[in-house]
Amino acid sequence: MLFSRRFLPYFVTLCLGALNDNVFKNVLLLLVTYSQVELLPIDINLFVNLAAGLFILPFLLFSAHAGQVADSVDKALLIRILKLLELIIMSVAIFAIMSNSYLVMLLLLFLTGVQSAYFGPVKYSLLPRVLHESELVSGNAWVEMGTFLAILIGTISAGMIVASDMATYWAAATVFILALIGMAASWFIPSIPAHSDVKPRFSIISATMDNLNKARNNKAIWTAILAISWFWFVGATYLTQFPNFARITLNADPTVVSLLLLLFSVGIGAGSFFCERLSCRRVELGIMPLGLLLLACFGIDLYFAIPNKTTLVGLYQLDSFIAESGHYRLMFDLFMIGVGGGLFIVPLYTFIQVRAKEGECAQAIASNNILNALFMVSSAIFAMLALNVLQWPIELLFLVLAVVNILVLLYLFWRWPELLLSCESYFYRRVLHKTQVLDLESLHKSSKLLLVTEQASWRELMVIFGSFNHPILFANLNQQTWPNRFIGYALSRLSWYPHQQMEVDSVVCVNKASLGEFKARAEFADFTVVSVKFTAIEGRVLKLEITPLAAGNSELMGWA
Repeated sequence: MLFSRRFLPYFVTLCLGALNDNVFKNVLLLLVTYSQVELLPIDINLFVNLAAGLFILPFLLFSAHAGQVADSVDKALLIRILKLLELIIMSVAIFAIMSNSYLVMLLLLFLTGVQSAYFGPVKYSLLPRVLHESELVSGNAWVEMGTFLAILIGTISAGMIVASDMATYWAAATVFILALIGMAASWFIPSIPAHSDVKPRFSIISATMDNLNKARNNKAIWTAILAISWFWFVGATYLTQFPNFARITLNADPTVVSLLLLLFSVGIGAGSFFCERLSCRRVELGIMPLGLLLLACFGIDLYFAIPNKTTLVGLYQLDSFIAESGHYRLMFDLFMIGVGGGLFIVPLYTFIQVRAKEGECAQAIASNNILNALFMVSSAIFAMLALNVLQWPIELLFLVLAVVNILVLLYLFWRWPELLLSCESYFYRRVLHKTQVLDLESLHKSSKLLLVTEQASWRELMVIFGSFNHPILFANLNQQTWPNRFIGYALSRLSWYPHQQMEVDSVVCVNKASLGEFKARAEFADFTVVSVKFTAIEGRVLKLEITPLAAGNSELMGWA
């Protein structure tokens, strides 16, 4: 997959784009902060806050329109247009950097944010169109790793450029060359025609509200978006506070900041690929809580891993910081926090891609980008209140974030019954047993199915729940089989009742005795009837056999 034409040009394009965004943004901030403060026409603090706000503002303003555009045009063509826009922006940036025109650079930073806002929806909605379902988790893992490493390399590269003798020349050349290579890579992306006839409508407020309301209509996707946005709240807080955390709490110089960024970013990449191994190349929502638990547990341990402040005359440099054995636990905690982040977000992005309706994936991603931006702005406000108003030390801020991760996990379990059942299903199918799906016609990938079972136990229901790609509802459940109130609550939330409106892509699990009454209902007239049987082979191996059946109102043909 990685070296195929359907993925590699796209991957190179997105990595170079993220790299260029961060090089340009950080070069601008470092130039005005360290070397040319006297040339600024406005106060430096105002300039820095303006720069941060102008880069994120387009995600709030234009993401809704960007999602509509990405669903309605050829995705490869859209990417090429956006990369051409990036090249034009960076061509102008050459003259702005060389002439120290910082207000022009602020405008260009805003335009860079606009370009990124339009690239965001196509970035994720492209994957389910070009990758097989078994490759989606791997594709998202590569995307997350590439994005965070690009942020890391861009941040470090910007510092090296500004520290060089000819900073403006190197900065101008770097942003232009990265844009040029990225545009060239985009021309190798194969055509991906639109599969939606929705006409984009540019309207900032109404389009944004319509987009968010559409996402809210699908409770599962909306909850996944909220969960991803929480990760960006936490991640933005860590990334923003690393410089002061290193300087004030760890008594270290800027080289240690780069180490903290490296540990966090590499951890996210490792967690993303660990997620691929745990999921066995399937969409496994049940892995996500493990990531949130790692964020919580190692975030709490980070607070206690901070060594006591010493009476050093100078600051720790990179070599002296690493040589200090008392810092190993702290570095491991930061790495594992990154691993937790990777395990947390990859299943969520993959879930949205799989569950979004045909022709609406980019719009769902656009809603995600809007909420992400709002949560990142909220994280900055929260950090200012905690550190400036309440006078918390940074390590206490990190501790509070870690504890809140546990509360968020409990909230997700309560709000999202599918998540609780996914965890139980994953444990039963992957840990206690090794499940094999015997399905010659790949019916488990289809929607509009009536699954017929023989009074299945709750454990068998958990296997069924995790073995089908589409949402599953249960009918005529035997409540006496529920192991506890939590599983019972989740199953009751996913039960189908006669007055309930049927989702087009739903799968309904019924017992054999009640099949006739279900087939008699109009909403199930075009549903395919399949039998589900279990066979235990040599202990751990559990075989799930799925076969189509011919069914009438009063008889069931083909049931052995």
